[in-house]
Amino acid sequence: MVAAVAMIMPAGPAQAADRTAPPPMANGFGLTQVDTAVGGPTNFYITVTTPEVTGKHHIKIILPSGYYGNPDRRYPVLYFLHGSPDDPIQQTYPALTMSESMITVIPDGGARGWYANWLNQKTQLGAQNWENFHLKQVIPFIDENLRTIPTKKARAIAGVSMGGFGAFHYAQDRPDLFSQTASLSGDTDMSAKSMDLRLAVVASVTDAFGAICGSSSGYCDPDNSPYRPGVDSDALFGSPYPVFNADWRWNEVDPAAHMDRLAGVGVSIYVGNVGLEFWLEGAAKHAKDSMDALGMPYYYVDYGDGSAWGTHCNGDHNAGCWEQDLRDLIPRLERAFAS
Repeated sequence: MVAAVAMIMPAGPAQAADRTAPPPMANGFGLTQVDTAVGGPTNFYITVTTPEVTGKHHIKIILPSGYYGNPDRRYPVLYFLHGSPDDPIQQTYPALTMSESMITVIPDGGARGWYANWLNQKTQLGAQNWENFHLKQVIPFIDENLRTIPTKKARAIAGVSMGGFGAFHYAQDRPDLFSQTASLSGDTDMSAKSMDLRLAVVASVTDAFGAICGSSSGYCDPDNSPYRPGVDSDALFGSPYPVFNADWRWNEVDPAAHMDRLAGVGVSIYVGNVGLEFWLEGAAKHAKDSMDALGMPYYYVDYGDGSAWGTHCNGDHNAGCWEQDLRDLIPRLERAFAS
């Protein structure tokens, strides 16, 4: 699914002449653009199709304001993974636009894609190979079309909620790609110890709205469900129930159980303890306990009720807390990239 494309240098003569529009992005690596880019020269999104995941998908890109002023400069990249049931164009955290030293890329993860290649590819949803889409297509596509530094050292992955799971899952599957990973209120424990979170994931897959109202999204509008159509509960990772080890695939993708795979990767965890965060705090502590047992270094912030964490965080599962998380995380990533 990797196709060769010609190298595009967005800061070449064409871009020097027109800095009011996004840079041109050449199709390749299985991605085909289907609409005109939307936005300005440094904050825009494109829409692509891919055989790996059915439908159209947004990829939001945020460039440093000085990107066009120095055509010889290359930049590290933060891949930021959104939560459920969001979309890249809804990721409007001010902190994501403040860096002058890195590019931020926000790929579509679907309303309930869970940043994974689904076990069952024959549901009503069609192809659901989200991991292939992101790691085998989006990353090389970005490296080919923008002035990135295409190395592990210069690449980070972070996410909120569902995206926090995705960030750890991808870094654990491909530690050769990322030097830093961060979970912001992420589902970092998929084991039976966190059965409430596991069943919330299943609820998003099956569109079981009684459970989804306590899920990672907090989304509760059964008349306008973003999780329709519901599919079989086993479609994502197989059976979620631990009887006779039927849940072995869930255990295999459980971030807290495999923190050893992040040796050599900088790990950051942010979590509160109000509302849904109470359960996510437990998951975060399980990941922390695993790292403690391994003697691994990490950066851990439990901001509790949020009273000492910025001016808009109440400790719950919301953008006010995640904005403050990002204001703390992004300067740390910039320093790590520069070291």
